[in-house]
Amino acid sequence: MNDSSMSRRLAITVHGIVQGVGFRPFVFHLARSERLAGWVVNEPDAVRIEIQGPALEVARFVGRLRGECPPAARIEQLVVTELPLVAAAGGVAGDFEIRASQAGVQRRPTVPADLATCAACQAEIASAAERRYRYPFTNCTNCGPRWSIITGLPYDRAETSMARFPLCAACRREYEDPADRRFHAQPIACPECGPRLRLLDATGAELAHGSAALAEAARAVRAGQILALKGLGGFQLVVDATNQAAVEALRRRKQRPAKPFAVMLSDLDAVRACCVVSPGEQEALVSAQAPIMLLDRRPDLAGPACIAEAVAPGNPQLGVMLPYSPLHHLLLADVQRPIVCTSGNRAEEPMATRTADALARLGGIADLVLTHNRPIVRPVDDSVAREEAGQLQLLRRARGFAPLPLALDRAVPCVLAVGGHLKNTVALSIGRDVVLSPHVGDLDNTLSMAVHRRAVQDLVAFFCAKPEIVACDMHPDYGSTRHAEELAAAWQVPLVRVQHHHAHVLSAIAEWHLAGPVLGLSWDGTGYGPDGTVWGGEAIVVDGPRWTRVAHLRPFPLPGGERVAREPRRAALGMLYALQPARCEEAAQWFTAAEWHTLRAALDRGHLFPLSSSMGRLFDAVAALCGLPERVSFEGEAAMQLEAAVDSGEAGCYPLPISQAVPAVVDWRPLLDRVLEDLHAGCPCGVVAGRFHNALAALAVQLARRAACERIVLTGGCFQNRWLTWRVRAELSQAGFEVYTHQRVPPGDGGIALGQVLGAALQVGA
Repeated sequence: MNDSSMSRRLAITVHGIVQGVGFRPFVFHLARSERLAGWVVNEPDAVRIEIQGPALEVARFVGRLRGECPPAARIEQLVVTELPLVAAAGGVAGDFEIRASQAGVQRRPTVPADLATCAACQAEIASAAERRYRYPFTNCTNCGPRWSIITGLPYDRAETSMARFPLCAACRREYEDPADRRFHAQPIACPECGPRLRLLDATGAELAHGSAALAEAARAVRAGQILALKGLGGFQLVVDATNQAAVEALRRRKQRPAKPFAVMLSDLDAVRACCVVSPGEQEALVSAQAPIMLLDRRPDLAGPACIAEAVAPGNPQLGVMLPYSPLHHLLLADVQRPIVCTSGNRAEEPMATRTADALARLGGIADLVLTHNRPIVRPVDDSVAREEAGQLQLLRRARGFAPLPLALDRAVPCVLAVGGHLKNTVALSIGRDVVLSPHVGDLDNTLSMAVHRRAVQDLVAFFCAKPEIVACDMHPDYGSTRHAEELAAAWQVPLVRVQHHHAHVLSAIAEWHLAGPVLGLSWDGTGYGPDGTVWGGEAIVVDGPRWTRVAHLRPFPLPGGERVAREPRRAALGMLYALQPARCEEAAQWFTAAEWHTLRAALDRGHLFPLSSSMGRLFDAVAALCGLPERVSFEGEAAMQLEAAVDSGEAGCYPLPISQAVPAVVDWRPLLDRVLEDLHAGCPCGVVAGRFHNALAALAVQLARRAACERIVLTGGCFQNRWLTWRVRAELSQAGFEVYTHQRVPPGDGGIALGQVLGAALQVGA
């Protein structure tokens, strides 16, 4: 077996997510089990292996390399090269080693994301016999912080925020022992040498430390107090999810009157007690990514352990996650109740990541602060997902998923895309890969813009990139647009402006590698149009670098401009007036006498209110007419309530005629007229909502037939509406079209940076 004629030596370069996920230790054990010789090393953008031994075992090693890799790893490419045999490597067990990582220039973006606590570490912190019993910073090669603590590449301890914690003798032995699951685990720590907890009051005075800090924090949560907890990628606000008064207090202090909170439950049994869970949803909950999953509530919820109504008022779904850090596991074990676990910020502000920042900004919200001394290098919020057509669909791409690269179908120039104004993310292309930053949020203030700017600087510096193009939205007043203008001028590179809804469609095309003419139904709340109006109900055909607006909703006035997004009554007023001036009297009941006089007079005078073709505002108008809230606290709230009201058994449909013009105009006036007729006749809101959604599904088929494209993508914030997406997909599929929805990139504005990258590349001919 050891005769050289029957032996082989291979060089194997492994590309993908293979650093920071236990890949080198996995390779080590695999080589040892096959009694092969050689070595493995981290290179700046890959893992390189040299392996030598009997041909059969070498072939088996290569097969097992793909089939048995760690769950958090992702092999994208194996490059295998035959090498001459080396006499010193005889294929004897013990002749395989892990070599020190090599520094150099990062050519492919393969940085690991933060990973949820593995089963082995969970068992360890629960066992009194283990030295890491109840230690809240336990991790191994298969789990723990990654992107939130990395300062540079290659991924080694010296390039993380754990560099300040020298390993004790016991941890050093584990780190250097090939048989240990902490072999070369970079964030390794224990109570002797690792980070420690502190519990502070709202003024910053220390109340307890270590295990006592955790015990006191749990008691406070059980007593109904609000806790600010320093999590994996930022501070979170925690409260007893079964305590209605405590949740209401959190809403008042956080100034978040209605937007649903996420809840963290101890295990799958607890989730099943509250929600209906499919096998796919269960798989996502327990995955290494552990996103917040939007699940249907169980209709039979009752009893003292049920979730307080204030957690997600009036919503048939709950945002649910399982604990994903040891600190979460320990806190839930001590509280013994579900907890609300939401981003640690004030309304419209970014999440706090430093203790001093949390004390300054969360002092008026949290009663206590549970913090620690492991620095968070960059903020990483929780990911949000749902199951759509049997597949996981990300609605917010952050922890566990970012910054994992998204592959394009070809290499493009280095593009830095700054995203949009809402749900901002930024993107950087490197070759044929695109790195999408974790969710940044809405850019409504200087704090949020500062986070956005840091995200841009971070991506460029981390990957040693030299952007050749800067891409942004067409809106001239977005903070991201102004930032893009500054960057393009400073770097002396072209600035490419990509229309908002075109970028939405391109993001889906990029995700699915679609070619040829594609029809995109890009439906959302707002986006700047080249004609100066507000777009949002768009049908766009994209064919390579060419794009055409083939249809849109009939424009209508927005009385109050941007205020309309928070006041559905204004959308209804504008559409009623456009329907027939006298019909707008039906909206008078929603306004004070002074407001009504001012708005009606302005409409009668032909005041130049912005014109909009927004599908999101059509949802708002119908919701307001159905008697749902006249004002909302977040964009999309009225549409969520309209979706929740749908009578799923309703088969009726409202008319939405399409003109023969180019672009075609979708006339919403007959629909609104019928909505009013039904409501005046006493038709229930659920029936009206059902007919409205059915009308949009029928419209999608009409638009697809008119465009004569086989492939249809559904994109934009309106397609976060699960019922709308299901109805539109079903009707289009039945009519014979290929339908594509987002999976790895959000359908909302969190995905447009990817579309901007592709749009910019296409505009310059790449």
